[in-house]
Amino acid sequence: MKSSYLPSSIKQFEYYKSLGDKTISQLSIEELKKEHTQDSNSIAIIVKHMVGNMLSRWTNFLIEDGEKTWRNRDEEFIDTYKTKEDLLNSWHKGWDALFEAIRPLSETDLERIIHIRNQGHTVTEAINRQMMHYAYHVGQVVFLGKLIKGNEWQSLSIPKGQSKTYNKDKFKKDKSRTHFTEDL
Repeated sequence: MKSSYLPSSIKQFEYYKSLGDKTISQLSIEELKKEHTQDSNSIAIIVKHMVGNMLSRWTNFLIEDGEKTWRNRDEEFIDTYKTKEDLLNSWHKGWDALFEAIRPLSETDLERIIHIRNQGHTVTEAINRQMMHYAYHVGQVVFLGKLIKGNEWQSLSIPKGQSKTYNKDKFKKDKSRTHFTEDL
């Protein structure tokens, strides 16, 4: 784990970001703001919540509690984006905070204790907690994007009915040690 955990975590975060990027790129601002039922979250609201979480968790990650006093979580569930550019700038700002915090980490940092709402976590536990949180929300974003686009949706993975062809191509290659995201 020591030599591969951090690079693998970074690649996983990059993968989830890319799924969000590819979904957002297919949608207009009106589609990003679409709420399917009363009190449901639009993609814009999910993005705003993720960004609020990212800025809170990853700003001064090793030295301050992950739940910042300046965070207003309830406000994250009110859509204030005016344009797609506003949404994208916010999205990138959140991910930038994450990558700026995680890329400089070393193996020796993994067992350090950080706090989220005064609850101690090792750095490894905190990374895992956030990765699963973001995977959960990116999955929602992708699912909503697919619902909104319907037949116009451009698949982000193996399209339906293409698994055999995909696997056939994979098994033509020599075995190698790579991260699954390297050839997506």
